[in-house]
Amino acid sequence: MTLTQRQRDHIDAHPDRSPYVVLDLDVVAHKYVELVESLPGVAVYYAVKANPAPDVLSLLNRMGSSFDVASIGEVRQCLDVGVQPQQMSFGNTVKKASAVREAVELGVTTFAFDSDSELDKLIELAPGSIAFCRVLCDGLGAAWPLSRKFGCTPGLAVGMLRRAARSGLRPGISFHVGSQQFDPAAWDRALALVADLRAELRADGIELELVNLGGGLPGSYVERVPPTAEYGRAITDAVRRRLGPALPPQLLVEPGRYLVGDAGALACEVVTVGRKSASDEHRWVYLDVGAFSGLAETLGEAIRYPIEVYGGAPGRASGPVVLAGPTCDSADILYETVDYELPLDLRPGERIVIRSVGAYTTSYSTVGFNGFPPLELEVLPATVDLSVVRLSPERASA
Repeated sequence: MTLTQRQRDHIDAHPDRSPYVVLDLDVVAHKYVELVESLPGVAVYYAVKANPAPDVLSLLNRMGSSFDVASIGEVRQCLDVGVQPQQMSFGNTVKKASAVREAVELGVTTFAFDSDSELDKLIELAPGSIAFCRVLCDGLGAAWPLSRKFGCTPGLAVGMLRRAARSGLRPGISFHVGSQQFDPAAWDRALALVADLRAELRADGIELELVNLGGGLPGSYVERVPPTAEYGRAITDAVRRRLGPALPPQLLVEPGRYLVGDAGALACEVVTVGRKSASDEHRWVYLDVGAFSGLAETLGEAIRYPIEVYGGAPGRASGPVVLAGPTCDSADILYETVDYELPLDLRPGERIVIRSVGAYTTSYSTVGFNGFPPLELEVLPATVDLSVVRLSPERASA
């Protein structure tokens, strides 16, 4: 994913501004249309946590998206830009009772759970709501499998879904194939589990109201990822094969980084270049942005952002580097084992651009660790004609 011309123009117009993210909403709009066209019959619920900027939420709301929220704060953020509560799915399986109560009072009717404790809250506080149980799946093929903190085994899920149905809730199932999933076949493996669970529930006369296909659709980083259409074909085929011909009333998907990741570019600056010894092949390049100021997804070097020197003479000889942030914390190292190269004559003050940073950067940035301010965000408004590209929830779930 290259920089858009509008991003280049903005960075050129602000040579002394660093670090900051330039987010191009035209890219977000394009990704939304591409996804809806690739997954006919599946409603899109944007994962707000990826980037909760009001301009992002407003654009997607106008285009017909629904929203996956993780807290009562995100519920309020969506309401503030005109999202209707029925368009929200409270997808966090860890919720205070007070948050469930307030969400219900505000009109939210769809909630996730993965434990009896959480189901108890929904039975008491959200009667008649859609309650979907998150089941564990292997997460193979993903940068982050997400197979520990959230979800439960199918054996536990079926018992809780029976209790949910007996208590007047409308049962559903969700899963997550792992963040930045490189394998389009991952959804088929997860849907095989869902199909088995559905068959057990049907034997008791219980029908699923909803199947949530989760997130995992990738952004464009260093590694090549299959095109969106390939994911769409694989997921559509898996749904039909595992759940057809009588599909559940609601099918939904929860993209986060897929919609906003490629839309962001981070302009930053080289602070210091040095070596740890005279024989050290790798130079250490310290930037004015790091793990605590937005690049937390470099943890474990799982997300590998495209990085380039911005401007300067072409064809400069390059060599291996370790990339680190500016704070006085030894954990603030971005890349030490992944092979990155930068010009051998790189100097402090040169500009660096990190691409595809629209997801999980400004929302991960600390309030002021070591006195560094939070990562700034500049949003470039959408120029596409939304009256032409708008895709309503009715079309998305037709």
